[in-house]
Amino acid sequence: MAAITPSGEGFGDRLYRRLTDVPTWILWFIVAVWTVPSLGLFANSFRNRDAQRNDAFWNIVTELPGVGDGTTFDNYETVLVAGTTSDLSDSLITSLAISVPATIIPIAFAAFAAYGFAWIDFPGRKWLFIATVSLLAIPLQVALIPLLQLYGDGDPFGGAHLTIPWTDKTMTLLPLNNLASSPAAVWLTHTGFAMPFAIFLLHNYISQLPGELFESARIDGANHFGIFWRLVLPLSIPALASFAIFQFLWTWNDYLIANTMLQGQSSAPTTVRIANLAGDFDNTDHLLTSAAFVQAFVPLVVFFSLQRFFVRGLLAGSVKG
Repeated sequence: MAAITPSGEGFGDRLYRRLTDVPTWILWFIVAVWTVPSLGLFANSFRNRDAQRNDAFWNIVTELPGVGDGTTFDNYETVLVAGTTSDLSDSLITSLAISVPATIIPIAFAAFAAYGFAWIDFPGRKWLFIATVSLLAIPLQVALIPLLQLYGDGDPFGGAHLTIPWTDKTMTLLPLNNLASSPAAVWLTHTGFAMPFAIFLLHNYISQLPGELFESARIDGANHFGIFWRLVLPLSIPALASFAIFQFLWTWNDYLIANTMLQGQSSAPTTVRIANLAGDFDNTDHLLTSAAFVQAFVPLVVFFSLQRFFVRGLLAGSVKG
């Protein structure tokens, strides 16, 4: 229990009061310092290779058109125009093909599961929920090799099979033939590892919805699916949007899973292509800055489109009352 001062003010109240007493200019100073690296990256994205290597980014003010010759749009043209060796257009499509399914599928399954854990009484519900959330502790790195084998890496028969004892027969449990080196392998992996967090986040929100509303719906003859579709989903938009931001940013910016599952594929996502832009002898390393901003454009659009739901969904279920 929080300590109470003689005036009746708790620790949380005192902390909040002290934070609100911080001068606004200090907060803006922290924001400015935090923004400096991104500002330097943005400035260098308009500078040629020699300018990036020889001078600091703030010298761009002496390189503007009419003042110097250090600024250029060639970096963006190289990474955006189709046909160049550093073109990112195909990789952007691949990133979308991975990120969109890897965001929608976990939301769809986790929303059903979260409603079931929150409002459907069945045997073992509590322990099954604990076991599901405990999967958050499993690092995805330890599962990459088993998943490659499951997807059929080097094995045309891929998938999960079970040999029936005392017979020569084999039962196929998961027919995942030849999924390795395809975008499907990447978004399936992201989907699997996103499910525990998605269920946890959505459960915290859905469990706080008023039960009286569901009781009224049952009296009117609604079943569980009707309640979920007509009541739970519309009321859970903040939590759904919050998880969508998390998941989309994670899958869009992922390098490890994409590089592991798409070995040797020309249609790699942007993170893999950008990592290879420097070249063997750093001949194209000056393109990394512009490519980074091209790659960051889509996540910024997604975040600012859904940010009004972000804080509400993130804090969902954290307090009661």
